[in-house]
Amino acid sequence: MQVFGLTGGIGSGKSTVASLIEKYGVPVISADELSRMVVAPGTRGLAEVVETFGSEVLGDNGELDRGKLATVVFSDPAKRKQLEAMLHPLIRERFIEVKEVLEQAGNTQLVYEIPLLFENNLEHTVDGVIVVTASEPVRIERVIARSKLRPSEVRRRIDAQIDEATRRKKADYLIVNDGDLVDLQQSVEKMLREYLRPLKDDDGVQEL
Repeated sequence: MQVFGLTGGIGSGKSTVASLIEKYGVPVISADELSRMVVAPGTRGLAEVVETFGSEVLGDNGELDRGKLATVVFSDPAKRKQLEAMLHPLIRERFIEVKEVLEQAGNTQLVYEIPLLFENNLEHTVDGVIVVTASEPVRIERVIARSKLRPSEVRRRIDAQIDEATRRKKADYLIVNDGDLVDLQQSVEKMLREYLRPLKDDDGVQEL
């Protein structure tokens, strides 16, 4: 089974790209969704997070408050690395489980959306890397609009990730997302025709 990594900086639009890819029949696994699963109430992951970072990262309902945890780890690189080392093995285990189910269902390709793919040196674990990119002002505007973070908080999260020039250079396929949703859908369709080519008719022509 071919596994293609999908990544991009915060606010680049990679999750929107993932949704568009799924519409064309290619399954997508989200590392963020897996990370939520492994720290759900009652899991070993949540117990380890609380033991390491304290009960103040929990919400009133006893579930992990990701906003509180993000405030802690994005202000201290050492704590961020500590959290990643704690959760990545659990996420990897869950990914393998989901991948096996998809493979048994007859899928031959999947896209794995991983925000920190390059930061965690995971590019060698996939068959190719699709990078979604956008200009920094656009990214900052998007994040502020959806999360109400202050510009300084967005900047801190951008700075915690690999720089955009390096991310672009490492891409096997690059999607530029500075336009609207129509532009982005056309870019995704182009990527499917030129790069993934998942759906073919009897003549081997991409069906989009």
